[in-house]
Amino acid sequence: MTEDEARSWVRDRFGVSRETSLAAFGDILVAEAEHQNLIARSTLDSLWARHLTDSAQLVPLAAPAREGAWLDVGSGAGLPGIVVALLTDRPVILVEPRTKRVQFLRDAAERLGVGNRVTVIGSKVESYRPEGPVAVVSARAVAELSALMLSTVHCTDSSTVWLLPKGRSAQSEVDAAGAKWQGQFQVEPSITQPESGIVVATQIGAR
Repeated sequence: MTEDEARSWVRDRFGVSRETSLAAFGDILVAEAEHQNLIARSTLDSLWARHLTDSAQLVPLAAPAREGAWLDVGSGAGLPGIVVALLTDRPVILVEPRTKRVQFLRDAAERLGVGNRVTVIGSKVESYRPEGPVAVVSARAVAELSALMLSTVHCTDSSTVWLLPKGRSAQSEVDAAGAKWQGQFQVEPSITQPESGIVVATQIGAR
């Protein structure tokens, strides 16, 4: 997917105003790259395809989720958490243990006008206790599937939709997780990287 195709995908689905907000976040990411290693420098020239639209594609997959908060685990550069906040009206919780990135996420949310809906938690997800089960969980390149579920399941209930980009290992991680976790799992192909998969899981519980 080219940069123009990736940007057009967002514009066609979410409208020009949200595309513009996402472009502003892209500018913030590029500027911050001078100060900390949020994203690989080699991906700056493909920011939309590799990061922004790659994150945005999770939003339509959350359509079956009930109303409520979207929890992004290990949010790092705000991918996909800040992207979700810009493209939806959901409350978004970003859990990130690294202090410098926590401050970046808070500053970015305020600058982009979504600070009232974005909560940044400066800890590991194991230590976080939400007010109630979240509607959606996302995590991008955080941990192997079974380990991620073990660390995060206390934030969820059986109605929670899990959206987990997993690259080429998606199906193998689902197969391995089946020994420890029950639920409904499917692997959706990534629109930006066709060889990669996104695990979509619901009704998750320990065996």
